[in-house]
Amino acid sequence: MINMQRRVVHAPVTVLGNLLDGLAGPGDPLWPVGWEPLRLDRPLGAGATGGHGNLGYAVTAYQPGLRIRFEFPAGSPFEGFHELWVRGLAADRSEMVHILVARPRGVMLLFWPLVMRWTHQALVADLLDNAERAATGRVRRPARWSPWVRMLRALTAGPAAEPAP
Repeated sequence: MINMQRRVVHAPVTVLGNLLDGLAGPGDPLWPVGWEPLRLDRPLGAGATGGHGNLGYAVTAYQPGLRIRFEFPAGSPFEGFHELWVRGLAADRSEMVHILVARPRGVMLLFWPLVMRWTHQALVADLLDNAERAATGRVRRPARWSPWVRMLRALTAGPAAEPAP
């Protein structure tokens, strides 16, 4: 499976790159509040391990200000990787991209299409909202959780409010 989300932000690539470099660090401006936190065993860099919720992964590539690759470990319910990267489109316009390239295994063969795909997409959309808000001070088109995601969140994560626009 391939799952990609992207956001064009009216800010220089260095602004988005600085936000990317703060991922999983103190005062992380990207990771959405209300979701299981992203935790790493050391500062962001190749070799750091961690994850969020019950899903673990390791940082296998890190280009400061440009790209982070996380790979799922052996025995994980996924075989593959996900990346978060930025690229400049113009002097004042950049893009942040999240891509998941993985093969689900075991129970995830059913859990991914029914549950996790939708909550994963909502989490990444919230992260991209945070990137745009931190870079520009506002979000032009805030992501909205679908009724399905709101129900799943109520069942699995307890009461959590959808992010404000």
